[in-house]
Amino acid sequence: MFSPLAIGSHTLTWGERTFVMGILNVTPDSFSGDGLIPPLPMSETGGEGWGEGGLAQARRFLAAGADILDVGGESTRPGSQPVDAEEEMRRVLPVIRAISAEAPQALVSIDTYKASVAEAALRSGARIVNDVWGLRADPELASVAARANAPVILMHNRSNPASVEVREQLGNAYIGSEYQDLIEDVKRELMDSVAIARRAGIPAEHIILDPGIGFGKTVEQNLELIRRLDEIRALGFPVLLGPSRKSFIGYTLNLPPDQRLEGTAAAVAVGITRGADIIRVHDVEAMVRIAKMTDAIVRR
Repeated sequence: MFSPLAIGSHTLTWGERTFVMGILNVTPDSFSGDGLIPPLPMSETGGEGWGEGGLAQARRFLAAGADILDVGGESTRPGSQPVDAEEEMRRVLPVIRAISAEAPQALVSIDTYKASVAEAALRSGARIVNDVWGLRADPELASVAARANAPVILMHNRSNPASVEVREQLGNAYIGSEYQDLIEDVKRELMDSVAIARRAGIPAEHIILDPGIGFGKTVEQNLELIRRLDEIRALGFPVLLGPSRKSFIGYTLNLPPDQRLEGTAAAVAVGITRGADIIRVHDVEAMVRIAKMTDAIVRR
């Protein structure tokens, strides 16, 4: 069993139960249609509209039983436009500050691959860095997390990034190439990210792995990853699973994003039986119940 993760007043004891991460998309173009559109225009004082909308959603998630609130300001859906660090901070910082002011006990993660955004978010109250590029898109991000003593979530990703700068940083090694052996390739590339983290001084107990459901994988590959999630966990780190409303569910069930609740629930339940420690979801209330019931069956 992995060592518990202590973050401030929180202790995540792996294997005891499944932890639920609620998604707060502070974007106008989320694939799932849940982006937080501000009730008021962004202002020079910092975008109070975004903060109000994010805080309201955070309240709902916390009341429903979310353990972590994941705040992100750049959509990763195919065809989305990249945003620069300044714009990303204008989106996420008011939300993080509002949550920290009202619910300082809340555990907030920042969903970003940019070092400057992560640093500002950690100063504003975030405690975890969730990087969809596994510390490979910005060479400074690992050091930022290490200096802040912040845990990192390292995701596997072979999708084609919208940002030219990210493509140049990654090179051709991880973008769009065919898998020789899906599970072995994912494991090897996740461990490449682990090596980056460890070289920067991030302790092993501060590392969480995410196999990257929906990022540079086919429908069948996503299904296989969930089915064999225990092989990812065997690498020796806790695992986050993020299947919520994703297109592999849509293709399997022929349903749009707003009708993928049951498909998400099935993926979450199977993922927990295969060893998922954290589930990252949009529909927090329903998935907290799914996780509790699945835990009652498999974690006794």
